[in-house]
Amino acid sequence: MSWKLTNQLRDKIYRYARFPPTGVSLRQMVQFGPKPSAGTLFHASQFVVEELPIRLAHRVKELEELPDDLNQMPSIQRVRDWYARSFDELTSLAAPDISDELRNLLYEDGHNHLYQPEMNEMPPNNIQVQHADTSFDDDGLVISNRHHHSRPSSASQNQSSNQKKYYLSCPSNVVYPKEVYEYNKLVADTLKTIKKRHDATVPTVARGVQEWKHAKNQMSIESNIQSFLDRFYLSRIGIRILIGQTIALNQDIGNDNYVGIICLNTNVADVARDAIDSARFTCEEHYGLFEAPKVQLYCPEDLTFMYVPGHLIHMLFETLKNSLRATVEHHIQLNPGVDIEDIEFPPVKIIVAEGNEDITIKISDEGGGIPRSAISLIWTYLYTTVEEMPSLDHDTDAKTDFRAPMSGLGFGLPLSRLYARYFGGDLKLISMENYGTDVYLHLNRLSSSSEPLP
Repeated sequence: MSWKLTNQLRDKIYRYARFPPTGVSLRQMVQFGPKPSAGTLFHASQFVVEELPIRLAHRVKELEELPDDLNQMPSIQRVRDWYARSFDELTSLAAPDISDELRNLLYEDGHNHLYQPEMNEMPPNNIQVQHADTSFDDDGLVISNRHHHSRPSSASQNQSSNQKKYYLSCPSNVVYPKEVYEYNKLVADTLKTIKKRHDATVPTVARGVQEWKHAKNQMSIESNIQSFLDRFYLSRIGIRILIGQTIALNQDIGNDNYVGIICLNTNVADVARDAIDSARFTCEEHYGLFEAPKVQLYCPEDLTFMYVPGHLIHMLFETLKNSLRATVEHHIQLNPGVDIEDIEFPPVKIIVAEGNEDITIKISDEGGGIPRSAISLIWTYLYTTVEEMPSLDHDTDAKTDFRAPMSGLGFGLPLSRLYARYFGGDLKLISMENYGTDVYLHLNRLSSSSEPLP
């Protein structure tokens, strides 16, 4: 029997969407250490089961309220259903049976401070949630500083003092009952299923906006839709971090270099080489090349810092793909009639510099550059010079091995900039038309990132 978003479930989602999400600080994520106790993981599992439905509910509600019929596009509704189904699975999980003895063992004061949205009084309809200037309000890690324009009420102050926390230290030198381990496994397995379901979210939303552009005969997307995509993908980054961190913490890989998905000593050169190999392979497959343009890496071999390697390789891979594509296509134009295998492509260069505040990675190519009139457009979602958007399998519910195409989605640079800014960094671009482009990836050291407000 196929899953369906019922009116009853929709009402439940909208009730949850009235609760503000809770940010998780980087300090909390790293505090787990490489080998957290089962009790600490149990608390984190409870937090995730309470927190993720709130974040998912916000996204379902926004997807349903998109303007100008964008919410009616088949691909947008498909993504909405993925979020609603994940919400349904998390809220349907059986709550663990915690005895008084276990409660006192797990929580210092006998209370876990987790609230149940269905059991507690709902917030009033006119509640105002403070938003950050960069819409980071419901991401997993709140990095940007918030600007408060009014003093919080006494009610909100009480809520802050009782705010739920992702990390809570529990003793490691005790034997926990089997219910603790079973619940941790149940949550981790559920999150693995949810993570796979949402793997194709980025291209599917891209398809939805493309469907809308065709239906409305629009050449470009409006600013309100651009803002929606920024909010949606920033939220997705936070949701994926929280899911990935919880799964990784439960896997007990025994690597002292990692706390969940955070590597305490990310080697920039190693990650860059992985991104180079992946980008060159994608380029060779796309153009049928025996060998893609070379990529020269200039980076200290011992340069390490605390970061999420998966995010770093994503940003490098996307920017390298752009450089390789521009290099190949520009030099094909410069050499008409010459077989592509006989063209001598100039190398793409990656230069890494370590500063006190940032690690900066410059990616330079000789791919013809970008006209000044188009510079602002490259940060717009769905802006691409590819004539036709790559085909995506519409039966993506069953696909867990989605592979990003070489080009055509128009999401690579905007998303990479979101990833960089999410951790307090940035992505900038300087171009020389008819010569090449330099992309500067600034990576803020995580230890200097701002903590979320309580």
